[in-house]
Amino acid sequence: MSMSSAVSNFSNMTDLLRSVITRIYAESPYLLHVLYALQRKFLHISDEAVREVAAHLDLPTSQVDAVVEFYAFFHKIPRGRYDILFSNCTSCGYMAGGVDLMAMFGRRLGIAVGKTRGDGLVSMDQTSCIGMCDHGAALLVNGMPITSLDGPMIDSIAALVEAATPLEDWPAEWFYVEGNIRVSGLLLKDDLSEGISLRAMLALGAVGSLSEIIQSGLRGRGGAGFSTGMKWQLCRDAQGAAHYVVCNADEGEPGTFKDRVLLHSYADSLFEGMTVCAFAIGAKQGYLYLRAEYRYLLSHLQSVLTRRRELGLLGVGILGQPGFSFDIDIVVGAGAYICGEESALIESLEGKRGIPRVRPPFPVTHGYLGQPTVVNNVETFIAAAHIVLRGSAWFRAVGTGKSVGSKILSISGDCAAPGIYEYPFGVTIRQVLDDCGAKDVLAVQIGGPSGTLINRAEFDRRLDFDDLSTGGSLMIFNQARDLLAVIVNFAHFFAHESCGFCTPCRVGTTLLKNGLDKIAGGHGTQYDLDEMQRIAALVKYRSHCGLGQTAANPILDGLQRFPQAFEQRLVHSDEPHFDLDAALEEARQVSHRDDTAAHIK
Repeated sequence: MSMSSAVSNFSNMTDLLRSVITRIYAESPYLLHVLYALQRKFLHISDEAVREVAAHLDLPTSQVDAVVEFYAFFHKIPRGRYDILFSNCTSCGYMAGGVDLMAMFGRRLGIAVGKTRGDGLVSMDQTSCIGMCDHGAALLVNGMPITSLDGPMIDSIAALVEAATPLEDWPAEWFYVEGNIRVSGLLLKDDLSEGISLRAMLALGAVGSLSEIIQSGLRGRGGAGFSTGMKWQLCRDAQGAAHYVVCNADEGEPGTFKDRVLLHSYADSLFEGMTVCAFAIGAKQGYLYLRAEYRYLLSHLQSVLTRRRELGLLGVGILGQPGFSFDIDIVVGAGAYICGEESALIESLEGKRGIPRVRPPFPVTHGYLGQPTVVNNVETFIAAAHIVLRGSAWFRAVGTGKSVGSKILSISGDCAAPGIYEYPFGVTIRQVLDDCGAKDVLAVQIGGPSGTLINRAEFDRRLDFDDLSTGGSLMIFNQARDLLAVIVNFAHFFAHESCGFCTPCRVGTTLLKNGLDKIAGGHGTQYDLDEMQRIAALVKYRSHCGLGQTAANPILDGLQRFPQAFEQRLVHSDEPHFDLDAALEEARQVSHRDDTAAHIK
């Protein structure tokens, strides 16, 4: 290629990038959206694209580059035209009936995990839980979910990829995701009709609406259980140039999928609740932060917002109320579990890496763009909409003590009927297990990997803020499960999802993962077990945010309640404690050797 041709090609690419960025930015000015659209068009985000985005958005190049590096769904190396991501969750992971479906797919198409095939047709990798836990093995193809995977379906998917069949020509039923609502309570009996809660809100007034939320005793449904009414009151009273409402729809906890169903079937109730909050705190702008794995719901949610604007339920002068204007934008994440933490979510919303902030100050006084901000999850806003309509007494009539109302649960794992269950607070684990058809249960993980792992002796414990608090996930494991393998899976998840900000979490989660791998591989000793327990305590008590503070929970709970799962894998003192051959695997990959001489027997 001549010098003039090279210059011309460079100029053409620069012009193309600038044209694409200008168009995308006009449609949606958020950094994450601009980067996503560039990646969809060019299959990666080049260094030149980073520079052009930074120039167009008037951001430091270092900030844009750091964002690309931070999020799992952004790539600087080209991906395939079909980008396949297999979930590695214990409930919707790629193992089905003892068969490794990801490996099977790789063999069918001649591709390795984490690679893009030479012809650029397909790339394949694994990713953290994609929220399809009630549907068995699942994957994402170009962001679209396909569930209930088995061997024949893998063959069919591989054939369609190999034939370069457009996704719109794939079987439509593959992309349909059933809601699986098994038990309905206070919130799930029906989606609120458009505007019904807003009319009740206007009748009560802002102060009256807030009073109903406070008197209801509603606590945040994310697991921590902070008073929703108090949070709204603090934000309302805070001084600022603007107030904001943010819905945290970034449920990334493995085993949790209730938001997927709520966003699909109860979007009007959600947006009613966000608007009620805006009226109570004096906000004019709201944001729904949607996890990247649920991007396929974006067009549905946008259509609901459009309809609500047409009905006068969003925009200027809502329902003819002078001075009450409020609208909602949707910002989609890019694959980072840590962004479920409210301050990390706000950082991401602002176009930065999702690093949790040092608190105080808290978001209610210094949140989005440094202004007073309410951050609640999907279920909390839906509950608020019902409370304003039906009254605080209606809500308080259900539940127990300080845990009033109902809780929506995501049930998955070894049971006959996985899905969504709504119960009054105070329900026992035993009742839940009976209702979902769980037999011969060994253990239940409450609240996902960051929650509590319990054994059979604790099945009469109750789900409420005074006993077992949960964001809504129950993962069930029967006697046939290798519980250590489950805990290893959780450890890998936390090590992968650590944002890297603080040393205890960044280093500690990796050490815990490596220690568990050593024990699971049959090379660990009692010393390793003792050392792992010491590291787990350090990670738990010294980490900066909730991810690190809860990352060791599965290990500590496992050691306390299921010590035999670890001890039976320990080696005797006269056995080797280190697998030298396994340690040389990286060297074999670097040298491209796998012959007999490259192994130590």
